[in-house]
Amino acid sequence: MQPEFWQDRWASNQIGFHQQEVNPHLQQHWPVLGVPEGAKVLVPLCGKSLDLVWLESQGHPVMGVELSEQAVEAFFSEQGLVPRVSQKGAFKVYQAGQVELWCGDFFSLGAEAVVGCRGVYDRAALIALPPLMRAQYAEHLNALLPSGCQGLLITLDYDQAQKAGPPFAVTDEEVQVLFALHWALERLEERDILRESGKFLQDGVTRLEERAYRLTRR
Repeated sequence: MQPEFWQDRWASNQIGFHQQEVNPHLQQHWPVLGVPEGAKVLVPLCGKSLDLVWLESQGHPVMGVELSEQAVEAFFSEQGLVPRVSQKGAFKVYQAGQVELWCGDFFSLGAEAVVGCRGVYDRAALIALPPLMRAQYAEHLNALLPSGCQGLLITLDYDQAQKAGPPFAVTDEEVQVLFALHWALERLEERDILRESGKFLQDGVTRLEERAYRLTRR
């Protein structure tokens, strides 16, 4: 999956993955992770998510990473913010208040950029990637984040033969394979959301589960 795919999605406004409200899993489960107030939170492939605003409201400096400059600019515009813009290596960094969005390729992010991150939130990163890139993504998170880092991961699981991704189906077994060596995993919630997901129903999907996991870096 090439960067142009996501650039084209944003350019043509094919952003069904963008949620119009703060994710309920985030609101329900983030407090139990115990990420200290004032600790930085990494949000890979963040788009223009309102979850960034919610995390900031909880007292966290937020570091989002997003490939699409259109998405980054839309976030600040829709929040009525005028960001400061700087260049840090391969990334163009937009910052306003406690939110900074690093515009560039997540896989180019170095560990020095995430010093101080004690939390990570993934609602739409892992499920946005095809299988080989999911493995690469997990390896990169392992290399970036320190022992004790707490994470919230949200996945979707369905019969991939019934619908092409993204979002891609990620099974519980795959989550274990990708993360269990370097992270302690706890499944916080699993629920059937098929009836709430019109596009999946229209495409003939017969099963759709959403899962939330707590991750603790070993």
